Amino acid sequence: MTMDDLDAMSAMLGDPDVMTYYPAPKSRDEAAAWIEWNQANYARDGYGLWIIETLADDFVGDCGLTWQNVNGRSELEVGYHVRLDLQGRGYATEAATACLEFARNVVGARSLVAIIHPENAASRRVAERIGMRHVDDDTDGPVTRTVMGIWLA
Repeated sequence: MTMDDLDAMSAMLGDPDVMTYYPAPKSRDEAAAWIEWNQANYARDGYGLWIIETLADDFVGDCGLTWQNVNGRSELEVGYHVRLDLQGRGYATEAATACLEFARNVVGARSLVAIIHPENAASRRVAERIGMRHVDDDTDGPVTRTVMGIWLA
């Protein structure tokens, strides 16, 4: 993910339907900060959220691994966003599966989580399709979020 992706990322992260389960859609400046955050993750961890594209190089969304705070502990999370017009076609599941394998085989992670708003049924289905099950509830934020997880080691 680079600043060359700003237009596509800004359109997706600024879409109120895509961002239904976030406090608010992101502005263009916030989308730029999102890209910078991921670049900092790449520099620190060697991974972050990556751009999802079709074989024809069409922008689909983002997916990847980031460290998140869950009830006061650091957990490796797989996160994903897909453009509204491409949701429901398996892109998030395919990308999340690749990230799970990366976490297991490259990162050497022992476990992986997905932190999901309790009303986000589509995101929960993606997590379930890659083998995750409910393991906890994250009560650190303003909304208690469902933590899906899987052991990798």
